[in-house]
Amino acid sequence: MQKLLTTRNADMMKRLHSFLQRRGVPVTVSEHGNQLELWLVQSSYSALAKDLIAEFKADPDGAEAELQSTTSATSSAPPKNASLPQQLLSQAGLVTITYAALVSLVFIALNTQLAMPIFENLRISDTFSDLPWQQPWRFLTPTLLHFSLLHFLFNVFWWWYLGGRFERAYGSVYLLIALVSCAVLSNLMQFMASGPYFGGLSGVVYGLFGIAVVVAWQRPRHPLYLPIGLIGFMLVWLLLGYTDLLWVNVANTAHSAGLIAGLVLGIAIRIIEHINKTKTAHGR
Repeated sequence: MQKLLTTRNADMMKRLHSFLQRRGVPVTVSEHGNQLELWLVQSSYSALAKDLIAEFKADPDGAEAELQSTTSATSSAPPKNASLPQQLLSQAGLVTITYAALVSLVFIALNTQLAMPIFENLRISDTFSDLPWQQPWRFLTPTLLHFSLLHFLFNVFWWWYLGGRFERAYGSVYLLIALVSCAVLSNLMQFMASGPYFGGLSGVVYGLFGIAVVVAWQRPRHPLYLPIGLIGFMLVWLLLGYTDLLWVNVANTAHSAGLIAGLVLGIAIRIIEHINKTKTAHGR
């Protein structure tokens, strides 16, 4: 075991012990004379425990409030006897549901006689060199295009999983910002790399993945926290796209650009959270 803290302040120790345990850090408290000692049970949590203790010391009320808000975001699960649609709807917000519905409607239409006019109106450009400045929606609409059932299911699943969690934790406005930012950058970079004949929500999915990795890094109780195995899978799939091993054509540039956009957005969110905590601490 590793000693993390010694104090005589019983109230502070009680709050800190509860805070760390609720964040998934295995800690225990012992008495030594008139001192209380906080011990880390498992050494692999050392870095996370120190970061959380520093966060708590800087703003105890703010740290507990953030934990409460993220716990509330993940505690609104439906009852165990809820139907599958009820469970799915409970995991998403308005933007997540609306955009998933749009993607689904477009995918259905692409498998009818309307396929060609829909593709012509939703692809990013009519040429290989001209950006659609007169039709700016085209920077976004390629995300609605999916050309196979596997492509469609993969992207809608991850949009619902990542986008839904993000929207419930940070709100619809933040998800809209992430959607537009990641879509525009990934579509623009893919157009410059290969021309206008591409589509899919994968760039946005990788953007949301990048956001989740940054905002929930070493924060296992955060609603966007991703297991290491899942992070590894997404990165391996990204790298495989640059090889000839996959049986499908992959918009690799869109994936990479979306991931970069997501990482930048994630850093921005962490900075905003830090500023808000600092303001709260100084305002007390």
